[in-house]
Amino acid sequence: MSEARSELEELRAALAASEQRAAAAEADLARARAVVSTSEAMIAGLKLEIALLKRDKYGRSAERSAKLLDQLELQLGDLIEDAAEDRVRAEQKTTKVGAFERRKPVKKAFPEHLPRERVVVEAPSTCSCCGSDRIVKIGEDITETLEVVPRQWKVIQTVREKFTCRACEKITQPPAPFHPIPRGWAGPSLLAMIVFEKYGQHQPLNRQAERYAREGVDLSLSTLADQVGAVAELLKPLNTLIEAHVFTAARLHGDDTTVPLLGRGGTKIARLWAYVRDDRPFDGTAPPAVVFRFSRDRAGEHPMEHLTGWQGILQADAYAGYNQLYEAARQPGPVVSALCWAHARRKFFELADVQANIRKGKSAKEISPIAVEAVKRIDALFEIERMVNGQTPEARLEMRQRQSVPLVADLKRWLRGERALLSKHAKVAKAIDYLLAPKHWPGFTRFLEDGRVCLTNNAAERSLRGVALGRKAWLFAGSERGGQRAAAIYTLIGTAKLNDIDPQAWLADVIARISDMPLSRLHELLPWDWKPKDKTKSAVKAA
Repeated sequence: MSEARSELEELRAALAASEQRAAAAEADLARARAVVSTSEAMIAGLKLEIALLKRDKYGRSAERSAKLLDQLELQLGDLIEDAAEDRVRAEQKTTKVGAFERRKPVKKAFPEHLPRERVVVEAPSTCSCCGSDRIVKIGEDITETLEVVPRQWKVIQTVREKFTCRACEKITQPPAPFHPIPRGWAGPSLLAMIVFEKYGQHQPLNRQAERYAREGVDLSLSTLADQVGAVAELLKPLNTLIEAHVFTAARLHGDDTTVPLLGRGGTKIARLWAYVRDDRPFDGTAPPAVVFRFSRDRAGEHPMEHLTGWQGILQADAYAGYNQLYEAARQPGPVVSALCWAHARRKFFELADVQANIRKGKSAKEISPIAVEAVKRIDALFEIERMVNGQTPEARLEMRQRQSVPLVADLKRWLRGERALLSKHAKVAKAIDYLLAPKHWPGFTRFLEDGRVCLTNNAAERSLRGVALGRKAWLFAGSERGGQRAAAIYTLIGTAKLNDIDPQAWLADVIARISDMPLSRLHELLPWDWKPKDKTKSAVKAA
């Protein structure tokens, strides 16, 4: 009996030991998984950091770095989430997860302007060791947690009291306060939010109405549309000032993009044009600004109309609709063409992009070696441009004459030699013909003659990027007037962004002040002259 009991105890001890070893092995495995996932997240973070540093040093490349950064950011997010899950699982398996060193990221301090709400954890009234009530505070530890308060709606009641004079029986009352929109019901901040969410955040009014309804405020689509139209009309004087500023520039960037326009039987392809003034690349002091224009189609008459009376250098693509601007008989004079090397490079890059071709199922043999070499040679020009960016026109021209001119001459000579050996049906031949065409080449080499000219038209393309993103959300413009209204609001928002101004905050302040501002001081509301109203001083004065 005693032997059976001892054997049973031994079996129990062996089972307990086996369970302990299994638990330890499971804990070790959890720690190993945490180490691996954390390391993978660290590697992904370093790759993203390297990519960002390369972009800061060498500049943004639409074809290469944009997609790469997006992929790296998505991958990093997934890996960090995996690492967090594995770390929590490891902590659950064992009380000691210190077998590996994890490089903790430096926590960025929360912005100082955010209000702080102090929540004090109730302290014990007696000592947890001896039970004495003779305890004294010697310090505190503070842990900050970022939290968000749901959007709060409020109704402001403006009360105008009436008074009567006991001597003459006259009734007096303060005048009604100014409202941005006649007979309006929405305050400046709400109006700015509606307009900016539609055009700046690409949220159609029907989606805004649905979201407001979920927050307990029922605003119909037609009601919101009325406010947008009224704001566009209210801000027209600012649009006029911005247009005057842009079209006094000696050099402009021009580009256009498609905009679906609702019409009978379906949508039509309309156009939104952008004209950007940005003198910062050649150390200019004029503030940057952009003007958008809407048209029902892409006919050449539209840029002719948009640029009526303007003469200078137009940086654009080789669209034939601009050709009328370059004619010698044009009044007040011909516009000078400066073509975009990014467009020319892109035609070669599409034939040299190995990864894209592999994704399409093409073999490496289909990659054009001529296109690869052309991209390398054009990239050498971009390297020089990065060095002269922000310098004076004279310094830029001197560097280009010394370094870029020989490279361009050699590129032209090499492309001509390669083109002579190619069939006219070869894809790379078409890319070469686009660059070397007699009507195009003077525009491509304009940057070698004028230090103000940029190598690319990226300034206009960047301004149109938001429109391209918004098309997926708002689907189409409802009418021609709607397209023109969109162009006007895009002008305001785009100009604010170019001047590093928060568009929504700027719109709210401008909407509140523009009707009381005399015409002689209206320029003070332009993004580059705007100074937000000091609410603190106003509150002290009111008190």
